[in-house]
Amino acid sequence: MVDFEKGNGLVPVIVQDFQTLEVLMLGYMNDEAWQKTQTEKKVTFYSRSKDRLWTKGEESGNFLQVKSYYIDCDQDTILIKAEPVGPTCHTGTRSCFNTEFGANFLLELERIVKHRYDFPNEESYVNRLRTKGINKIAQKVGEEAVETVIAALTETETDFINESSDLLFHLIVLLREKGISLETIAKNLESRHQ
Repeated sequence: MVDFEKGNGLVPVIVQDFQTLEVLMLGYMNDEAWQKTQTEKKVTFYSRSKDRLWTKGEESGNFLQVKSYYIDCDQDTILIKAEPVGPTCHTGTRSCFNTEFGANFLLELERIVKHRYDFPNEESYVNRLRTKGINKIAQKVGEEAVETVIAALTETETDFINESSDLLFHLIVLLREKGISLETIAKNLESRHQ
């Protein structure tokens, strides 16, 4: 249960990209905004400047679709993991904090590959790969793995980085072809670690 009394009827809400975990924005909710968010599965804030409820994306169409939410230990802050539909920030960037992807770009790349699967484009390398079937995709992963090993043993650091990047890209395509997410792999690795 969220304790709205501590903040005079408002609590801070942190919104994260459900896939990359990038912080997208911070807003505030009152009880009515919280109830609407849970019911409609679209993040709705209480706008302090407009003095009314405000659903993110109501004008732009760039909604934040709720995937999950968490209430902190003091019950006075909400964390929402959401799927952004378009840029989050009114400036057109994916995050109000304009952070870099860093290691999380692998998760963004997974989303890009999924989009290419869902909306095929003849010009897309991903589309050309997938039309050749799983055997060709798996073969590419094998080729890139061998090239990565060779680069690690005999080539420059730059060559090794490039070959490793090619390997990870093709592995993400193979995972998509098999219907397995990076999250599934991460959970499997986590369970092995325990």
